[in-house]
Amino acid sequence: MDTLLDKDFQLLINDAVYNVHSPEREASSVSSEHVADVEDMKHMVQLLHMALHLPDHHLLKERRLMERLDGLKQDLSPLEEVKAQLARSAEFHSSRTLWTGVALLSVQGGALAWLTWWVYSWDVMEPVTYFLTYCTSIGVFAYYVLTKQDYVYPDAKDRQFLYYFHKGANKERFNVQKYNDLREELASVEEDLRRLRNPTQLQLPVEQIQRKP
Repeated sequence: MDTLLDKDFQLLINDAVYNVHSPEREASSVSSEHVADVEDMKHMVQLLHMALHLPDHHLLKERRLMERLDGLKQDLSPLEEVKAQLARSAEFHSSRTLWTGVALLSVQGGALAWLTWWVYSWDVMEPVTYFLTYCTSIGVFAYYVLTKQDYVYPDAKDRQFLYYFHKGANKERFNVQKYNDLREELASVEEDLRRLRNPTQLQLPVEQIQRKP
């Protein structure tokens, strides 16, 4: 840039020729003010390049992203239907498991009450209830050993849901990994489109945009 400004030159922009006259320069060494002027000129040229080429680049990029977005939605459409069917089936089976547990506990309570008040006495049934409670504690601890999770009812239900979902996915040959990859790519393309259509976010790093306030 410093060499270019040594003499006058012509600038061709969109088939239009502009005569550029270089400013007069002193014979002495380049001063700090002149260096600042050169840096300003570089910045001006960069802004001019962006103003001339950035809109076309944005349109081309947006068109490619839209085409990719449509392709991803078409690929996901049949997978979404299968996934929704598997989710309904898994929800049904997991709910049925919970209701089965409720029914078994109700039958156990009724049987203990019947044995306590109509067949035996509390003196006989107290050790039985103690060992039943102890066995239940062993079962809860065994659940933690096998799953590395506390036996919390919502988490246990979610675990059952995932079990039946993946079981149905294997039966229907539903590729869960492929579905997750397509969903992640779809979210990435939508985020790129959102940034492209927002000039403010386009100049910011992705980490700064995704950072929560």
